[in-house]
Amino acid sequence: MKRALKYRRLLLKVSGEVLGGAETSIDFDRVAAFAGELRDAVTAGCEVAVVIGGGNILRGYRASERGVDRVAADSMGMLGTIINAIALQSALERAGVEAHVMTAIAMEQFAEPYIRRRALDHLENGRLVILAGGTGNPYFTTDTAASLRAVEIKAEALLKGTKVDGIYTSDPAVDPRAKLIPRLGYIDVLRDDLRVMDATAVALCRENGIPIVVFNILRKGNLRKVLEGKRLGTIVA
Repeated sequence: MKRALKYRRLLLKVSGEVLGGAETSIDFDRVAAFAGELRDAVTAGCEVAVVIGGGNILRGYRASERGVDRVAADSMGMLGTIINAIALQSALERAGVEAHVMTAIAMEQFAEPYIRRRALDHLENGRLVILAGGTGNPYFTTDTAASLRAVEIKAEALLKGTKVDGIYTSDPAVDPRAKLIPRLGYIDVLRDDLRVMDATAVALCRENGIPIVVFNILRKGNLRKVLEGKRLGTIVA
């Protein structure tokens, strides 16, 4: 029996680290596990778009700190997101989910170009969409790309899948007294510079009334719990 879903169409933003292991850029066991979580969401009747980062392969700003031209460094980072997207697409297809990679950068031998109407058609027909290549422009993060795409596809929520359980009063890895904050306003995140997403991404969600749900994507079943509206992580709204 299917349970009622709180969100019917969503954009899920995850970092490349969700796919990467300690010793390899892409851990295919992790990719398969993540694909299984996405399969459950699609099977439940949710329309899912995914934006994945490329930090497991290369972070553009770190390359620029080592002397690489910033535009070139960001271009390398965007290509990293496309590698991750293709790996995830393959895992989803093995799991029985039809998935389409759409890129902001034209490379039709590998993926479809991002065209908003085509993305909406995929979603409306039960096909999962992986949106890669960021915005296609340097100086914009994949968080900003996720917010932009969430607005364009009329997502009911932007889910930020992380390695921690939500937004805390301080860094839980350093401060044992850190407490999970169940709910925040957009302005709280911006004013206190909480950096769960960059300011441009948060402001774009604020302007368009899209709630941001920050939760631990690495815990099995958490994505489905968020979809069902269970109290989990932190809601920014």
